[in-house]
Amino acid sequence: MTAPLLILASASPRRYELLTQIGVSCRVETADVDESPLADETPEALVSRLAQQKAQAVWQRLAATPDGLFLPVLGADTLGVLDGELLLKPRDFVDAQALLGRMSGRWHTIFTAVALVTAAGTSVVLNRNAVKFRSVSDAEILAYWRTGESCDKAGAYAIQGRGAVFVERLEGSYSGVMGLPLFETAQLLAAAGIKTM
Repeated sequence: MTAPLLILASASPRRYELLTQIGVSCRVETADVDESPLADETPEALVSRLAQQKAQAVWQRLAATPDGLFLPVLGADTLGVLDGELLLKPRDFVDAQALLGRMSGRWHTIFTAVALVTAAGTSVVLNRNAVKFRSVSDAEILAYWRTGESCDKAGAYAIQGRGAVFVERLEGSYSGVMGLPLFETAQLLAAAGIKTM
């Protein structure tokens, strides 16, 4: 097994897979941070703050261990926005139906921020994507809900799964919508001396 090049401050299997895809081995350490927005905080500021807080929380926790910390920590956060409102995880089917119904035939925005904490400091990049859904019927929403895929996904869909059939158009980064924009991530890692591929 290859020694990890960094620590991923995320429990997301998609982020782990995306890092592996570009040849970066990592170790997963989750961060527990309050994800509540601050008063008057923009979605861009919120997603950037959360990515940074996740990476810094893991960095600080591991730095306090007897062995210290020698690996960079990568944190990320993704948020969807429609009509100025955050697209959160649905509470139940009624909530998912409302979310997907509002997105039907319309554009929404997905922001993903990536933060890298090293001994030299913290760097954060923001990725913005526009996603257009085709018209989605109530029957399709119900069938999709029954797959179980939308239950724990922000915006009630996964572009890397069956939810991809709803996406008519994407302007931006597919991996960014999944939760880790590889172009920006590779740039952050390269600046810290971490090779990809």
